[in-house]
Amino acid sequence: MLGRALFSRARTALGRFSAATDGNIAVIFTLAAIPVLLIVGAAIDYSRANAARSAMQAALDSTALMLSKDLTSGTITAAQIPSKAQAYFTALYTNRDGQGASVSATYTTATSSAPATILLTGSGYIKYDFMQLAGLLPGAGAAPTTMNFGATSTTTWGNVKMRVALALDNTGSMAQDGKITALRNAVAGTGGLIDQLSALSKNNGDVYISVIPFAKVVNVGTSNYSQWWIDWTDWLNPPTAQPNNGSMGTGSASLQAMLPMNWHAVGPGARCPWSNSNGGFTCTAGPTSTSNVSTIPSSGTYKGYICPSVDYNSHTIYNGCWVSTQVGTTPQVFCSGNGNCACPKNSSGSNVTGCSCTGSGSSKSCSGYIYTHDWTQPGINDTTHNTNQPRVSAVVGFAGNAWTPSTSTPTVQNNWQQVSTNPISTWTGCITDRTQPNDATGVLPLLNDVTTRFPANEYYENNTAYCSSSASPQLEPIIPLSYDWSTLKSAVNAMQPTGGTDQAVGLAWAWQSLIPGGPLNAPTEDSNTTYNRVIILLSDGLNTEDRWPVYGDGSSQASGNPIDARQALMCQNLKNATDANGQPMYTIYTIQVNTSSPADPTSTVLQNCASSPDKFYMLTSSSQIVTTFKTIGTALSKLRLSR
Repeated sequence: MLGRALFSRARTALGRFSAATDGNIAVIFTLAAIPVLLIVGAAIDYSRANAARSAMQAALDSTALMLSKDLTSGTITAAQIPSKAQAYFTALYTNRDGQGASVSATYTTATSSAPATILLTGSGYIKYDFMQLAGLLPGAGAAPTTMNFGATSTTTWGNVKMRVALALDNTGSMAQDGKITALRNAVAGTGGLIDQLSALSKNNGDVYISVIPFAKVVNVGTSNYSQWWIDWTDWLNPPTAQPNNGSMGTGSASLQAMLPMNWHAVGPGARCPWSNSNGGFTCTAGPTSTSNVSTIPSSGTYKGYICPSVDYNSHTIYNGCWVSTQVGTTPQVFCSGNGNCACPKNSSGSNVTGCSCTGSGSSKSCSGYIYTHDWTQPGINDTTHNTNQPRVSAVVGFAGNAWTPSTSTPTVQNNWQQVSTNPISTWTGCITDRTQPNDATGVLPLLNDVTTRFPANEYYENNTAYCSSSASPQLEPIIPLSYDWSTLKSAVNAMQPTGGTDQAVGLAWAWQSLIPGGPLNAPTEDSNTTYNRVIILLSDGLNTEDRWPVYGDGSSQASGNPIDARQALMCQNLKNATDANGQPMYTIYTIQVNTSSPADPTSTVLQNCASSPDKFYMLTSSSQIVTTFKTIGTALSKLRLSR
């Protein structure tokens, strides 16, 4: 309107100037002003047209996305696409300068070599406000009155597919402030993320989702106990062969238990040689028992069984016992050459029967009834029992059944040749961090490299074996990539708050769930198809514990945040991974739910793990969980849209 008024005034003034005979300078000025006004006006008209086109492009993109959802869900048929496209577009396109706007829609069905597409073509025009001045120039013909513009948008199925891994915090603190309920609603509720993503799937397999509930461990399910990719080293071995309890380079003292000097005199009736402060565990009444005893049973089924309790440092259960087998019937020397040699004590504090010591210092020597101690998992010489599980080659005693300065390092190999007291078939499904450096990589497991396999664990904290199906609450098992939306929702709705926080193990299995050929059997990928691989990691707290107890005690990390350091390395490896076209292999979203009072600090490791700053979300209330997942779902939906 402003342009038309200026044009009218300019034409009137030009008429007056052309009739005048006493102002040649004014006439010349007027003629020169027309091109200037034309240039300025052209810029304004072009700007208006560009704004109208941008508005059209946005309306077309939204229309294409809604059409794809409608067609996928069966709300419309292919024949209804043109009319529905016009209806959506008309409602969305509100630019006042654009006139005569219309849209045409072309639907192309999929073929063996090309995906199905919806092509939207929009057109319109604006009326010039200033360019009509061009008709006033000497010798000019009729001035143009309109400028046409257009835009296109294409949505496709078939050549772009989506695989989304959800690593979801199931730790105990998720019970606070309604966080676990909000998370269930955000992912599995009506209109939640699963509904949003499933609506994008035209055909089975267009969209896959995996669910990775995590605490200190993940639960891969007991049915996997026979899988070759499991590392049974820690699960089968005694406390004295647990390298994960070492210092791991942090400078802390090792937490790994040591055999006492008087080990071969320890038998039925002797006091338990360990405590939580000495070794990290006590003794129990039998294999896998949680009833602590102060002395080794001297009668009953488990007479002479030295069974370690839950480890105080690593919060894990040991899956065997040392069995005391008496050697001969007369006292023998079991320790000499050190002033610390001593007889084991009985429940009353006296030396065990038959034990005595002589001398002092380096001349001290102790004698008593002698016992060997095999660990109740099949030894390397057993070829009969539990043949479907690995053999335990851990050392279980000193050479000659005696500690001396020259035999101070245990060398006797386990030689248990009976049925295991706790075979691997009793494993409850817990998996912990891989052996370093592969705790931070996505390398697939290899038969000839145990560091690439996944360590079985028997996580036990707060008097609960969280992976056990009888636990209440249970850490829910992983759901590999699936398009069974009902099963996925059920798994999410079953999630309950459990133990401590190790974000890295959840992230590691989210990564594994997206790798074809891995332990979770991710579907193979077609080289002619583009894949959007997405990881969403949500946690409500800072890391507190992982496989290595010197890194954290379950309530806080060790100095220097070693758990975060391992996770940061994994995040960097994830972000460095590229596809065949050199593009980032994964898109990573991270969410910190921070409702604590006082609030936790911002998690640097989560913040830096996100693919870009806009993909990290700091939430301060449970209600934001739902809105955040909707925001991410909308962003993922747009990945299905191409121009």
